[in-house]
Amino acid sequence: MITASPGTRITPAGDWRQQWRDAVTDPRELLALLGLEHLVDRLPEADAGFALRVPRAFMARMLPGDAHDPLLLQVLPQLAELDRVEGYATDAVGDLAAREAQGVLHKYQGRALLIASGSCAINCRYCFRRHFPYGEEMAAAGQWRQALDHLRRDPGITELILSGGDPLALSTRKLIELTDGLADLPQVTRLRLHTRLPVVLPDRIDGPLVEWLSALPLQKVVVLHANHAREIDHGVAEACRRLREAGCTLLNQAVLLRGINDHAGTLAELSEALFAIGALPYYLHQLDRVQGAAHFEVDDARALALMDDLRGGLPGYLVPRLVREVPGAPSKLPL
Repeated sequence: MITASPGTRITPAGDWRQQWRDAVTDPRELLALLGLEHLVDRLPEADAGFALRVPRAFMARMLPGDAHDPLLLQVLPQLAELDRVEGYATDAVGDLAAREAQGVLHKYQGRALLIASGSCAINCRYCFRRHFPYGEEMAAAGQWRQALDHLRRDPGITELILSGGDPLALSTRKLIELTDGLADLPQVTRLRLHTRLPVVLPDRIDGPLVEWLSALPLQKVVVLHANHAREIDHGVAEACRRLREAGCTLLNQAVLLRGINDHAGTLAELSEALFAIGALPYYLHQLDRVQGAAHFEVDDARALALMDDLRGGLPGYLVPRLVREVPGAPSKLPL
């Protein structure tokens, strides 16, 4: 059960589209709803070029009056985002160099990634695609034509990854359009969805989506994105139950973030909370060095020490792999 902050408006459960439309988009409103009006002077102008978006149900998991709330710090614009730091770029992981067709990135052998949508239900300040040209690179455009053509030309692609933005920002009808197009591509045997919606807007996992997933003749992997145990509540657990019953394997990837989850106890709580809802910790990413996110970085020595602590306190299957994405590398690189 969600306990709302004073003044919080929560759209009735089940109507995920209205919840999306009702998201908080004004940083001043967010601070006022949390009783943090005194922080307004710390906000950058114009959201530092990256708009705020927070579903109200996610905001309701934040602690009113706590300026250091780990959920708030993931989404609140900061003046530090305006700093220009050496080594931080607009295309931090070499996405544009890996472009093979409209909205199609091909970095790793046997896998192709589709930029399915440019929209997210929540805008995380550390997002490595915060500067991505979504207007030009949308795989869903033209009934996925360019993406499907690319897959036909490369019989070595066996796994299709839907990313974004968030692929579940698309209507279920649009997702069906893609998977119908895979019917004549028997080499594609696995579909992977990288999505934050089951965590931040769990009502998106509705009946039509579950029916679509259940009927797919593909192996299905859903990679969630939660960085802190407090992101996981009853609604998230229910969404994950429905995904599992639809035949999906659930994994989680988190980002190591200074001041948010850079403590062994915090990471252990996240792993335990994920396993309780049927999701395995998969990756713990070192921060992608995207312009505007330098204040989140945790140095490698600290990150490795945290991993040692985790291995000493958790069973191996609850310890995520610490990795970094390096442009041009043939895989994520373990640290």
